[in-house]
Amino acid sequence: MQIFDPSIFPILAADGLTNGAVYALLSLSLVLVFAVTRVIFVPLGEFVVFGTLTLAALQLGRVPGTLTLLLILLGLAALMDAAGHLRRRQAGRAALTLGGALALGACAWALTHWLAPLKPPLPVQVLLTLALVAPLGPLLYRTVFQPLQNATVLVLLIASVALHLVLTGVALVFFGPEGSRTPPFAEGNVTLGQVTLSTQSLLVMLVSALLMLALYLFFERTMPGKALRATAVNRLGARLVGISPSAAGTLTFTLAALIGALGGMLIGPSVAMTYDSGFLIGLKGFVGAIIGGLVSYPLAAAGALLVGLIESFASFSLSGWKEVIVFTLILPVLLWRSLATRHTPEDEE
Repeated sequence: MQIFDPSIFPILAADGLTNGAVYALLSLSLVLVFAVTRVIFVPLGEFVVFGTLTLAALQLGRVPGTLTLLLILLGLAALMDAAGHLRRRQAGRAALTLGGALALGACAWALTHWLAPLKPPLPVQVLLTLALVAPLGPLLYRTVFQPLQNATVLVLLIASVALHLVLTGVALVFFGPEGSRTPPFAEGNVTLGQVTLSTQSLLVMLVSALLMLALYLFFERTMPGKALRATAVNRLGARLVGISPSAAGTLTFTLAALIGALGGMLIGPSVAMTYDSGFLIGLKGFVGAIIGGLVSYPLAAAGALLVGLIESFASFSLSGWKEVIVFTLILPVLLWRSLATRHTPEDEE
């Protein structure tokens, strides 16, 4: 245990806020996914891993294994949709679905194999990473969760845990056991008073704040955002006024995958990411979401920032116990939520 020096306080606080900003994005995604689809999305951390490792592979001029996963899921989703059309005797729509999936897969394969060996500039690599990782969200929803959309929360949780284990194994196969870092988006340092921060840390906090603002404006000012809010408040009522639960789930998982991939690229320069890093990162976002009761977005974001600060200070003074300290935080929160919340049977919601 190290003796705490007050002069180190601003440095630890800045580091905690940097990590907490990424955890806050994950917390908001978890709250959004649960509110709309009732899925406790355990594999969200895997999107962080895929974001980091995909960008790292592109940095080396290699075609990332994410492309293979994308093509497999695209083909599986197309086959499921085509089978549904055939059951409704819509052979033309089935053929169109398969043809469209084949065309999209061919474009993704050709574009990735063309760009990856060229080692394009970092902004192009970031866009290509998002194009490969973000579609995994809606494809996983279509193939795993949409067939279970009427199941209980417990069944959805079991499916979510199983999907986490599968994606962790897939990441090991595609990327190997070695850890990888990505290059910082900005070099240099910035001095604020007596604290010197890296430009990358400031960029992480700025981008996270802008993403949170964009989410707020999306939910408040756009029709798709208001449809998601309506679905989160009352799924049956939203369905009665014409909001498709499947479309809402697809959009929700797209946003979650996009935010996860962005979080992975933001945190990649400071954390050596391995194939199994996603669980701990996602769990820290989950602690923030639990503080918000899986309902409140502001409380979830504030809880995630608190997790980042606790982790930073614990890593300095009690490094061997930092994970225990962070995850122990969830126990009093769960107890408080259990005592303060009126329990309602799921079929009465």
